[in-house]
Amino acid sequence: MTYKVMVTPRSFGKGNPQPIDMLREKGCELVLNPYGRILKKQEMKELIRDVDAVIVGVDPIDKEILEQAPKLKIISKYGVGTDNIDLKFAKEKGIPVTVTNGANKNAVADYAIALMLAAARRMIPIDNACRQRNWNKVTSVDVWGKTLGLIGLGAIGKGVAARAKGFNMNILAYDLMKDESYVTENQIKYVSLEELLINSDFISLHLPLTNQTHHLIGEKELAVMKETAVIVNTARGGLINEQALLSALQEKRIWGAGLDVFEQEPPQDAGFLELDNLVIGSHCAASTYQAIENMGVMAAENVLKYLSFHS
Repeated sequence: MTYKVMVTPRSFGKGNPQPIDMLREKGCELVLNPYGRILKKQEMKELIRDVDAVIVGVDPIDKEILEQAPKLKIISKYGVGTDNIDLKFAKEKGIPVTVTNGANKNAVADYAIALMLAAARRMIPIDNACRQRNWNKVTSVDVWGKTLGLIGLGAIGKGVAARAKGFNMNILAYDLMKDESYVTENQIKYVSLEELLINSDFISLHLPLTNQTHHLIGEKELAVMKETAVIVNTARGGLINEQALLSALQEKRIWGAGLDVFEQEPPQDAGFLELDNLVIGSHCAASTYQAIENMGVMAAENVLKYLSFHS
């Protein structure tokens, strides 16, 4: 039996064609993203009409789109964040949603640390100045021995904690799901969100985007942070109220930020592009060849397992 599988992520099978080969060897016909970018709603509606499975990145899969997919049997998320998928409606339709847990945790943890270092040490403005032959010294802030606050202590948060130990950092964590044995073994302390924000020199976000976590960091939260604090977000843009953060950075109420994610990408407010105390990423924390390979293979495996089980 031939199954039609739609694949939206542009990096799927890039570098290593193994996930594409896996699907084709099992007789799957692939519908690849023809646009070379995140698909728009109308494009998703047109492409998803007669597919049996979809491997999806951050493209929208809401109720309207799912209603156009009567044959759809499984949604395989290429990554772990499912905020772009209408999980409730998918469940109503009996369509399972799988994720690639752990596939990109090392890549994202590395990137979070890189953003902390770049923002703390003003690496981007220094680099830009040097290219203009300006060799003036720029004074910045230390990372070694400082306090790191992790908002979310899942697989990626734990990866950041492990790397932070190499910088002799004191680690605080805020998470509703507690792993007491892990924090005891690794000398990490669970605290309230407010306590974390007040006491941390570096803050890194590692939570899914839900109704409860939307704009978790806003005006009030930024106001209690240290003037020398750096906040980093490699999770989802909606966790931070972007206008509140933009004001805090413009007014230099905090030292800096590193953002790999925005509510709308690219960000609508050009003010972000003018800041020298912000390091910007293009939602590429998970984009290493190893992570892409891991995510691709896992996403393909999730599709094949389900389709073979239900064939």
